[in-house]
Amino acid sequence: MCMARITCAPRLPVQYRCYVVFVPAYIKKNNSIQSVRGGWAMEFSVRFLGFLQTLLRYLAAPLYFLWSLQDVKILPPIGDPILLQSASTIAKKIRKRLIKSEDVVAAYIKRIKEVNPYLNAVVEDRFADALQDAREVDNIISSTKETEEQLEKETPLLGVPFTVKESCGLKGLSQCVGSIPRIGIKSDKDGETVKLLRKAGAIPLLVSNTPEFCLGWETNNLVTGRTLNPYNSQKTCGGSSGGEGALIGSGASVIGVGSDVAGSIRVPAMYNGIFGHKPTPGYVSIDGHFPYATDANFHEYLAIGPIARYAEDLKCMLSVMAGEKASKLKLSEKVDLHSLKVYYMTDAGKSFVLLPVDQEIKKTVSTAAKHLNRKYGIPAKEVVIEEMGDSAETSISVFFGLQGIPNALEDPQNPKESHNLFLELLKAIFGASKYSLSLLLFYLLQVTNVFIPKWRYNYYCGESKKLKKKFMDILGDNSVFLYPTHPTAAYYHNQVFFKTAGVMYTMLFNVLGLPSTHVPLGLNKEGMPIGIQVVAAPHQDRLCLAVAEALEKDFGGWIPPPAMSTQTTF
Repeated sequence: MCMARITCAPRLPVQYRCYVVFVPAYIKKNNSIQSVRGGWAMEFSVRFLGFLQTLLRYLAAPLYFLWSLQDVKILPPIGDPILLQSASTIAKKIRKRLIKSEDVVAAYIKRIKEVNPYLNAVVEDRFADALQDAREVDNIISSTKETEEQLEKETPLLGVPFTVKESCGLKGLSQCVGSIPRIGIKSDKDGETVKLLRKAGAIPLLVSNTPEFCLGWETNNLVTGRTLNPYNSQKTCGGSSGGEGALIGSGASVIGVGSDVAGSIRVPAMYNGIFGHKPTPGYVSIDGHFPYATDANFHEYLAIGPIARYAEDLKCMLSVMAGEKASKLKLSEKVDLHSLKVYYMTDAGKSFVLLPVDQEIKKTVSTAAKHLNRKYGIPAKEVVIEEMGDSAETSISVFFGLQGIPNALEDPQNPKESHNLFLELLKAIFGASKYSLSLLLFYLLQVTNVFIPKWRYNYYCGESKKLKKKFMDILGDNSVFLYPTHPTAAYYHNQVFFKTAGVMYTMLFNVLGLPSTHVPLGLNKEGMPIGIQVVAAPHQDRLCLAVAEALEKDFGGWIPPPAMSTQTTF
């Protein structure tokens, strides 16, 4: 074991960088002390916003302590053993005629009906149609002359049920995505990934809950309400793929389709104790997703990817979801773990205004790296990539530089006009707006660009390109990077407004275009899931997935949430 420092030049500590970032170049360009001060003030404002959030966290702590004293709802236990098997195992047993698809689908429908009164994760279901689909699968299996190998090749997920994030599009089902003005809008077609999964024989059950327009890291909206965490009902399931995360984590789904533009697969995966993968951009189509930005670069940041309870299912799902492009990812090639290298960081840097990483999560990152080193002989190096401390500014600048982000405030009666953002924010505080507070705050951040001046966009784009090149040079085609998925385990409802800085840990890899897999690695002292993300260079998704499978095997992967006694009625 050793530590390596990877830097381009000496840099100040993270907490002071906002005072001097790019100042020499700005002086040279503008020859104006006043201009420098203006730029400094803007950079300082970003960090000051972080300071305000830190202050609010401390002020709100007594309220959340009182909140924590309330009773926690407990899920009914998982009774059917079918629910404890991976999708890959279920598909194999269906092909071998050891179990029927109808029995599997019925078991999952029963489980969904048991837990949804607790979770509130389902937007709309197609249970009757799914059971009919399953019967048709069973008829095909019983009458076909194709071999098991042929069935696996052509329909690798034949008869396996799956669930879909509402934004990803399931034909005939709701796609209002938590927006009151969109109530009643149905998807007129399957999203491309859903279509490919159906072609592979999988059976969709429902569409699951999201924040309004997917703009939030807590799943709550004014149409279908808040989705709860299966491990603790007082805490968030995350977002924006929170409905998927809660269903899969509770044993009510085995695989699901999610989308990720700033951690929206990986954060819910962590909070709900499951696996989630954000693919390298360009391999999985985002066709059929709502919302969608018209910017030509949008597909570089938004990724649709698999969420699963078992690591082995990620590879199968990604192979299907990538369609004709899957072969370029070489997912079928066996990864020799002994030939890999591991680099890791336990946090982005020291700063009073950044959300600190819990010690248990830091320990989990280093424990995973050291374990891979001991068991597989993988060289494991702790590195210090100083630029990671600027992840928030870099990610925000690049993301908000996108054009054509949908305007939810647009007046449907007069598309050229929009409702006043500040008036709606005021109304939302008193519960009188038809827009959720998380959506309105997102637009506030967009309008203000989080106080980062627009002229800095090109600078931060340049910084992101430099950082991506650095990662590519470090990782090559045989290395992975271990890093916290989020600084904390799932927090109490509405604490997201004080902890948004934590998303910098996932959002950065959307901006850099690197594949990333969340891997669950146990529970913290409060019984909440924690884990890490495994990152690789572009096109090296298979390395992330191979390490995820190895860590699942060695650390246990998904741990079922606490369940009520079988004598207790839910």
